[in-house]
Amino acid sequence: MLEKNQPAPLFRSINQNNEMVILSDFAGKKNVVLYFYPKDDTPGCTIEANDFTRLAEEFGKYDTVVIGVSKDSCESHVDFIKKYGLKVALLADTSGELCESYGVWREREKNGVKSMAILRSTFIIDKQGKLADVAYGVNHEGHAEEVLEKIKIL
Repeated sequence: MLEKNQPAPLFRSINQNNEMVILSDFAGKKNVVLYFYPKDDTPGCTIEANDFTRLAEEFGKYDTVVIGVSKDSCESHVDFIKKYGLKVALLADTSGELCESYGVWREREKNGVKSMAILRSTFIIDKQGKLADVAYGVNHEGHAEEVLEKIKIL
């Protein structure tokens, strides 16, 4: 598992528009909130994405970009964004490489059945590329507000 104050794992992944997003693009310019969620257009993931969207301007005031990550395709992300008017970028980690590097691809048990899934987690990466905060297994309720409060004291 990753820990606070260590360098953030570098990443290159495509967003909903099939454009490459690279962590180093933000170096020295923006903090990055990188949040991992299980699946587009599911109840908890929709609440979380809508909450981050509602606070997008506030995050912007603190030189912070919010980026969601799931294993869904670019097409799925586009539909999700359009359906809810989301104002966050969504990365399509279809290979699972980004999920693996951040340690969020985990085995879970639901109704006695074991399967692999994304553990809802959020990483705050400062402008120097260090992990300012690491939160594994977060609850979507009120999460965006909690993250914004952490950004305010960076």
